[in-house]
Amino acid sequence: MRLEIHCADRIGIAQEILNILVKYRVDLKGIEVDSVNCRMYVSFPPIEFEQFKKIMPEIRLIDGVEDVRTTAYLPSEREHNELNTLLSALPDGIISIDSKGNVRHCNDAAAKDLNMRESEILGASINTLLKGFNFARWLEGKEVLGQTTRVEVAGEDYIADILPISVPQGAEGDVLAGAVINIKSQSRLGQQVSAFRRYGQESFATIHSNSTAMRKVVREARKMAQLEAPILITGETGTGKELLARACHFASNRSIKPFIALSCASLPDEAAESELFGYAGKDEHSPSKRGVLEQADGGTVFLDEVGEMSAQLQTKLLRFLQDGTFRKVGGESEVKVNVRIIATTQKDLPAMVQEGTFREDLYYRINVLTLDIAPLRERKADIGPLAEHFIQKYAHQTGQEAPRLADSCLEFLEQYPWPGNVRQLENAVYRAVSLLDGKELRIDHMQLPTFTGDLGYLDTDFEGSLEDVVKRFEATLLRKLYPAYPSSRQLAKRLGLSHTAVANKLREYGINRKSVKV
Repeated sequence: MRLEIHCADRIGIAQEILNILVKYRVDLKGIEVDSVNCRMYVSFPPIEFEQFKKIMPEIRLIDGVEDVRTTAYLPSEREHNELNTLLSALPDGIISIDSKGNVRHCNDAAAKDLNMRESEILGASINTLLKGFNFARWLEGKEVLGQTTRVEVAGEDYIADILPISVPQGAEGDVLAGAVINIKSQSRLGQQVSAFRRYGQESFATIHSNSTAMRKVVREARKMAQLEAPILITGETGTGKELLARACHFASNRSIKPFIALSCASLPDEAAESELFGYAGKDEHSPSKRGVLEQADGGTVFLDEVGEMSAQLQTKLLRFLQDGTFRKVGGESEVKVNVRIIATTQKDLPAMVQEGTFREDLYYRINVLTLDIAPLRERKADIGPLAEHFIQKYAHQTGQEAPRLADSCLEFLEQYPWPGNVRQLENAVYRAVSLLDGKELRIDHMQLPTFTGDLGYLDTDFEGSLEDVVKRFEATLLRKLYPAYPSSRQLAKRLGLSHTAVANKLREYGINRKSVKV
């Protein structure tokens, strides 16, 4: 039983309370005083109710006692259990030692690292458990300071943070009471460093979203990241689809598991199938290979340009999405994995479904959650911050001071159509910063080709008159068409011109069966 007594700060009041407990022959288990809040706590074994009814009024009659009530625990008990809960939940090993170097406490993670039972660890000398650091000499030193050092734990290398425990003694200074040791394995340390780097390089925080359109995409992506359904990310080339996919993975519950990307456009059909599903080996000379799906078990598989998949690969992927199982190339047994699919495309998948080049049932399987990234030309508010980010990034890499972006150059960048989107902007800034001699980035430093939506890229350095340019274009076009239409009559019909006009042009440009391979 425990009592919480609200009382005045008066000398002798604790003695009077204890005298009452002695009077009724109550065995005191503990007493605590909270001088800041004027509280006193006493703990004793359970007593009869009749006895309790006599004790409570007498305590209330003591001068300075304002209230008495029962409580479930003493403050020290709460702190003790709170600390134990915290230590048990920590993934790193924690060991507490006294001033002689003997272990007073250790958590479950420490016992696991030491490969020992807690009962074997408690009371043991820390020097017998952790090798490579002289704890006795450190504890006996004149000035005991915190240390970070390498130690050996059960034959493995660990990093140990050693922090002294000091008890204040007022004017006499502090007294060393022992130390707390936090041990981390190399793999655990690597996980923490990787997590920090991932946050810096692959989180939503790295995505520049100053425009309304991009803020909406990021907001929706944060919500979708917590779900398990497939995500389809659409957008033009260079808009940052993979960056968004990685951010979704590392914001999900799968973040500690692998994120593996597979480009569906860069591999032949056979290679893409074995890369995705793996293949079964026939003997020791041709061992089995784990595919991307198996390697990413528990994590995320990123399928870049899913619209480029062959019909056969589409069928196998559909089956996997239905029940999570697949067969390796050349294999007979089923393999089951838990993988989330994030796919991207810059193609019009609904149109491909209508044309019969993309399976309709697969489209609906991967198009459960959709994110559409608008092209950079429609996100003008993102261009300036992105340009400044790339300027800082590449100036730092080249060891120079970041140049100023001229107002006229910024205006030019915001008006440029950016057919290659963010990737093109980054490459342009990289080239400009790397070759820059001055301290200001101007329009002429960007070296961007003229581009229009109707005609594409235009060569701004062409020579000659308009008639010369037209003739060069005509000659190039006729040379490309001539092998397919190797007579002036066939070519004239294809171009909608007279036979005579085409014959004259072929003669003028020297295009015939001898000059062009048919």
